[in-house]
Amino acid sequence: MFDQIHIRQATPDDAKLLTELSYTTFWDAFAHHPKNAPSDLAHYMCQAFSLEQIIEELNDTKNLFLLAEIEGELAGYAKLIFDNIEPGIAAEKPVELSRLYSHQKFLGKGVGQALMSACFENAKDKGCDVMWLGVWEFNPRAQRFYEKHGFYEVGKHTFQLGADPQTDLLMQKEILAINP
Repeated sequence: MFDQIHIRQATPDDAKLLTELSYTTFWDAFAHHPKNAPSDLAHYMCQAFSLEQIIEELNDTKNLFLLAEIEGELAGYAKLIFDNIEPGIAAEKPVELSRLYSHQKFLGKGVGQALMSACFENAKDKGCDVMWLGVWEFNPRAQRFYEKHGFYEVGKHTFQLGADPQTDLLMQKEILAINP
């Protein structure tokens, strides 16, 4: 499966496609959960996944977007934020895995694994010592995925979804930097 997945860094030229993919994958992941009110989801998504917001994030040098493609079609993406940390994370040179999503039609095809491997390689290349993330407490599938990749829980934080303050588990994994 891996050999058909191509990972590349997103550029500002990818903004429209990345906006559409971000919106679609977030909707697919969370819209049908009974704890998410449609109004809260819509409010968050309009802010987080507007074309203007994605362009701003793509142009921020702290951010790195990785795109996964299968036969020329966008299958998923990941977003890393370098030198970003919050209380509970123990790191000298942290990187946040802010987003990692696969398009529904590619679930189970190795897209998440390929993106995760590329995230680790990029973090090592930049000399990061810890990768961390927040994962919704009601998303056991994602929690298992991250645990399988060596992440462990170190705390909690609030993720604001519209008017709904939700609890995310903070997870981290130590990584061996190539250029410490």
